[in-house]
Amino acid sequence: MSSDPLFDVSDEIVLITGVKGQLGCEYAKAFLARGAQVVGLDVQPLGVNEFRDSEYPGNFFFYEADVTDKSSLESVRMEVQKKIGTPTVLINNAALDSPPSASPQENGPFESYPEGSWDTIMDVNLKGVFHCCQVFGGAMTKQNYGSIINIASIYGLVSPDQRLYDYRRQQGEVFYKPVAYAVSKSGIFNLTRYLAVYWAQNGIRVNTLTLAGVWNNQDKGFLDAYCGRIPVGRMANGKDYNGAVIFLASQASRYMTGANLIIDGGWTAI
Repeated sequence: MSSDPLFDVSDEIVLITGVKGQLGCEYAKAFLARGAQVVGLDVQPLGVNEFRDSEYPGNFFFYEADVTDKSSLESVRMEVQKKIGTPTVLINNAALDSPPSASPQENGPFESYPEGSWDTIMDVNLKGVFHCCQVFGGAMTKQNYGSIINIASIYGLVSPDQRLYDYRRQQGEVFYKPVAYAVSKSGIFNLTRYLAVYWAQNGIRVNTLTLAGVWNNQDKGFLDAYCGRIPVGRMANGKDYNGAVIFLASQASRYMTGANLIIDGGWTAI
């Protein structure tokens, strides 16, 4: 719990999509440590030890739900409202990207990028945020209070730097960072701006948090290229973004809406 009331989130009900992911898990723990009630959503079931041994029993609630299925989200909303109340903070964190280990077709040239892959990533990364804002943001308007944090990426602001993957092409691979993730994340910015204006009189703040890459045991060739490109000289770690989500959820950002907070180690400053 924060000793500074500006950053106090102990009375918030925080709903996080993609809570099982590397960053979703960190966000959840950061809010739990500060006394908030956290509702975690994920398309995958919760593992035996995930949050089960939390030192915050009774403050974490998990629901298996698909952000591309609006009826699934409506069911969660009704259950959460009955159990603890309407969420006051929504973090749209769930997202898909093509991993470096994906098929050659998935990580091949733009000209042959699969339409099915495009549709899947757009459904989760953009339509999923749209659905969650409709369902949970709409519920927030009934109490005239709430903060929505849409998680974006530097690759929604700038193009992926294909030079980072030169080392793979030099090894004989045909490899390019695919197009769909970048396009889906760019759509988040104007969805955020639209809703910030649309709900401005309803007490709902809507902001974007734009992130750079997070270290996750990537191979050495990629790490060398990435860290050589970013001004701070390293990838983010899992806790580097916690301060930003606490800020955006708290009264410290009460006059901030429709904005894009960039936390990227200087990537987009170049």
